[in-house]
Amino acid sequence: MNSSALARRHVVVTRPAGQSARLSALIRAAGGEPVLYPALEILDAADVQPVLELIGRLDAFDLAIFVSANAVDKALALVRARRDWPPRLRVATVGRGSERELQRCGFSAVIAPAARFDSEGLLDLPELKQVEGKRVVIFRGAGGRELLGATLAARGAAVEYAECYRRGRPQADPAPLLALRARRALDAFTVTSSEGLANLNAMLGETGRPCLHETPLFAPHARIAAAARALDVQTVVQTEPGDEGLVEGMAAFFAKV
Repeated sequence: MNSSALARRHVVVTRPAGQSARLSALIRAAGGEPVLYPALEILDAADVQPVLELIGRLDAFDLAIFVSANAVDKALALVRARRDWPPRLRVATVGRGSERELQRCGFSAVIAPAARFDSEGLLDLPELKQVEGKRVVIFRGAGGRELLGATLAARGAAVEYAECYRRGRPQADPAPLLALRARRALDAFTVTSSEGLANLNAMLGETGRPCLHETPLFAPHARIAAAARALDVQTVVQTEPGDEGLVEGMAAFFAKV
């Protein structure tokens, strides 16, 4: 990709505060200007005692699954403040970002999909098909999809959840986005979670909602893209996964307009 692929394009990055550096750097490298507007806030768990109790029993598990990079960060901070990671406890995750984060934390043999980066992709791996009699812990935020745990339980695993963080909706003024739109300089939204999209829609309110409806939105997953279309976003582009996929998708789109 050349350094002018997104020349003069203002791209809204909706990742949580502190988690947008890599995507922003790629946008800048392609000539664009990232506009930070976090639509998701990552908070500590309201009650950490259940997680701490489970951490004390980690030796009893055969597999630990982290559903996101946030789960990696929050869970390992709690674990390492109290004990060492059990040597025999294997780790798995669903996405490239969380895989990179686990590797950064010293895990070299991470079970992760190579193509489809979601629960379905992880469940398709051989290591998660033969789990009868295995004990599995899933580190995640409060709530979330039940597919992963329900499928593993149906395959004979004993599954426990460790909810180590919760998600919230930030308070943010949509005025900067409205100002860009008034100048016809609001070029793209990037959204990387369905919950973040719902928050963004609510944060913009009635006044700011035309920004969302009329601006091309780029999403790395079919589920997010479908949610955007359900909100009447006029132009929704599903990209390849990851930060690189988002930027490459935007570059390809704007090369044609």
